[in-house]
Amino acid sequence: MKLKVYIDTSVVGGYFDEEFMEATQALFQRLENREIIFVVSDLLDLELIDAPQNVRELLLKYPADNFEKVSLTEEAIKLANAYVEKNVVGKTSLEDCRHIALATVSRVDVLASWNFKHIVNLEKIKGYNSVNLRLGYQMLEIRSPKDLVKYGE
Repeated sequence: MKLKVYIDTSVVGGYFDEEFMEATQALFQRLENREIIFVVSDLLDLELIDAPQNVRELLLKYPADNFEKVSLTEEAIKLANAYVEKNVVGKTSLEDCRHIALATVSRVDVLASWNFKHIVNLEKIKGYNSVNLRLGYQMLEIRSPKDLVKYGE
């Protein structure tokens, strides 16, 4: 079965960012090779509205069957609010929490992000997973795209 990778907006933007380009484009190559499936959300769509045109149009270059679409549900909203209530992050990070909650309730294999402050951060990951386990959800694997690239193959 193909690896299901939930991507947030930072991954799409990272495709064109000099600092993150190499690993991000390698991850997209795995998508193109049909080794993985990107799980994308309506939150991503909303966040891309104000992005530069090349960023907004990147995902359109790939066949629709390379993606699984998920939508923000009441269940995900409640889980995201629980992350904030348990002080994993502050209220200003609610959108990040919604991405994490959506990935959790969608039971993806891994969430990919370049957001090291609020998402790909060991202490935050422990906090998100602590809430997940207390509320009966599985732990969520959270990594940067660099960790999801197969080197030397």
